[in-house]
Amino acid sequence: MAQAYMTDTENGSSGPERSGSRLRRRLESLRHDRGIWRRGILLALCALLLTLLMVFHAQIPNAIGNLGSLTETFLPWLGLGVPLLLAAALLRRSATALVALLLPALVWLNLFGGLLTDKSETGGNLMVATHNVNAANPDPRGTARELADSGADVVALQELKPSEVSSYESALSDTYAYHSVQGTVGLWSKYPMTGTQPVDIKMGWTRAMRSTVATPSGDVAVYVAHLPSVRVKVNAGFTAGQRDDSADALGEAIAREPVGKVVLLGDLNGTMNDRALNAVTSQMRSTQGAAGDGFGFSWPASFPMARIDQIMVKGIRPVSSWALPETNSDHLPIAARVEI
Repeated sequence: MAQAYMTDTENGSSGPERSGSRLRRRLESLRHDRGIWRRGILLALCALLLTLLMVFHAQIPNAIGNLGSLTETFLPWLGLGVPLLLAAALLRRSATALVALLLPALVWLNLFGGLLTDKSETGGNLMVATHNVNAANPDPRGTARELADSGADVVALQELKPSEVSSYESALSDTYAYHSVQGTVGLWSKYPMTGTQPVDIKMGWTRAMRSTVATPSGDVAVYVAHLPSVRVKVNAGFTAGQRDDSADALGEAIAREPVGKVVLLGDLNGTMNDRALNAVTSQMRSTQGAAGDGFGFSWPASFPMARIDQIMVKGIRPVSSWALPETNSDHLPIAARVEI
């Protein structure tokens, strides 16, 4: 029996022509769809709310559960609302929602678009690295060797367990001739260190220090800090009061620093967007923001969502900044090259 069918060509229309015809019919139906501007009002309001959150994040009060700081910690992730609302607007065939989505999209790009480009350069005469090694790290020697292999001239460690300090010291001794451990933070350097002392950040025990490192390009004051942890609790919100007080104390110490060139290495338990760190961030530059590629999220290591580990500089030019490979810690180590 002969098969009764015709090809597209026999039918008088080719594939592209049929696709164009379907598109024209859909556009024509949308043009006559009088509800296209009435549908999606709720989606448009959600887009407006998202815009307001990003524009006025600094005005969100901290009086109730430090809600402002919590929002600012994860501020870049608000951008995920744009594609979600876009999908919903397309499903609803709402022109109103689509137009409204331009607002949060433009605001997000204004806030974070600069982080999407690679600003790193070649060169730099000092490489620094910092890592919260995790007190429960099952392989301190392995973690230390990975940091030494990174090529960093100066390495800062936080959350050093007293019983494991000797493990880090022995693993790093071949690479770094100078080091000091103060409380639960430590600094290792290829260059001489002087004026090393703890820094009081109002915690009752030592979790910050400073030292003058005599690099071949001049003296640099290096600070190492591990600010108090923050928690999100149902009954208390974002508990960051002690972290905020320590940040203020750290900022005061850096402001009094007599050496003109300063590097801060550490786990600040906060992002550059968090207003609670203004005492520090207002006087220093983030290497990631100035010379990094992307957001440089460092925590948690398994799925980084925020950059709470920081390398910041004062009187020094950042050249490049990046995250190092994962170790046995819950944080990623981060590194930067700077020009003194």
